[in-house]
Amino acid sequence: QVQLEESGGGLAQVGGSLRLSCAASGRTFSSIAMGWFRQAPGKKREFVAAISYSSMSTTYADSVKGRFTISRDNAKSTLYLQMNNLTPEDTAVYYCAAQRLGSSWTSVVRDADRYLEVRGQGTLVTVSS
Repeated sequence: QVQLEESGGGLAQVGGSLRLSCAASGRTFSSIAMGWFRQAPGKKREFVAAISYSSMSTTYADSVKGRFTISRDNAKSTLYLQMNNLTPEDTAVYYCAAQRLGSSWTSVVRDADRYLEVRGQGTLVTVSS
């Protein structure tokens, strides 16, 4: 099993930027897709973005397209989420997730909620006006 630890959350101003990191250990990070989810206060957890093991493919929720960028460094076993032009609606706890064993990238794109497994404790992002 892969262990995941998020960092980089904090307080940002509207229109500002933050970069989240997710350090992975355990399972072979470089061979699995990874993703980010978030959960705002009083709301269900929602998918944010995912990236294939090779970084060749990415997919984003409509709400963050053009503002957030997911990336990874396989040599460092680290996943990133660059968040730009933040809005108060981006306030949430952000979690990183790993591809479930036996699934494919196609499966992740089709149903991230089912094929990405959240394993971290999350990092809080608060966007203030």
